Amino acid sequence: MPDISLTMLVVLCVAAAAAGWIDAVVGGGGLLLLPALLLGLPHIPAAHILGTNKAVALVGTSGAAVTYVRRAPVEVGTAVRIGLMALAGSMTGAFFAAGISSEVLRPVIMVVLLAVAAFVMLRPAFGRAQAGEPAGRARVVSAIVLVGGGIGFYDGLFGPGTGTFLVLALTAVLHLDLVRASATAKIVNVCTNVGALAMFAYQGTVLWQLAGVMAVFNLAGGMFGARMALRKGSEFVRGVLLVVVFSLVAKLAFDQFTA
Repeated sequence: MPDISLTMLVVLCVAAAAAGWIDAVVGGGGLLLLPALLLGLPHIPAAHILGTNKAVALVGTSGAAVTYVRRAPVEVGTAVRIGLMALAGSMTGAFFAAGISSEVLRPVIMVVLLAVAAFVMLRPAFGRAQAGEPAGRARVVSAIVLVGGGIGFYDGLFGPGTGTFLVLALTAVLHLDLVRASATAKIVNVCTNVGALAMFAYQGTVLWQLAGVMAVFNLAGGMFGARMALRKGSEFVRGVLLVVVFSLVAKLAFDQFTA
């Protein structure tokens, strides 16, 4: 356990719970959890911050995924296949990350996110599809290649907003409602988080004791968020989605102009 005050530990645990809730509903919990760790542990190397973040997030994401699977009609097999492709994509993205400037990527992602927000606001029916027949083979293959490979590559290359992009892409490609898209995204996230955490653990860059304490709160937040999304439905998820998208745009803009 790093040398931190009890007050800071409480703050980090509250941030972990809130991040778990956000991530379970629509993705993007890292927008809160990672900055909280960076601010709370200013003298800890960045690699250890990232490794600890992944350890915490894996527990909350797994809890949310189990909650969704038990209560919502989720195609687990399809989700796992997308997740395995996303894992491969993220490893490929990480390989190329060293040669890419984040200052170039940030404006592009901000434009894409603003376009997504405009689309969601102008298309109220987006993400309200009713559960019906399972997706056909062509759509499943497209989801594995485009959603898994493409967003997985983005996650390894840059990262911010991956969970949110997953929800949007799964809704569009598989014609899911936003609740089932969030559920599927959680299973995909579990796959990618396992791969990333395995690498961090191998490198010895995980603060396991701190991660264990924060993970309890992240798990509680994730399970509560999943239950709330299931209870309140797609309209609630849509509202949270827009808040997260605009928050992500604001964070990227701040990073861009203070870099």
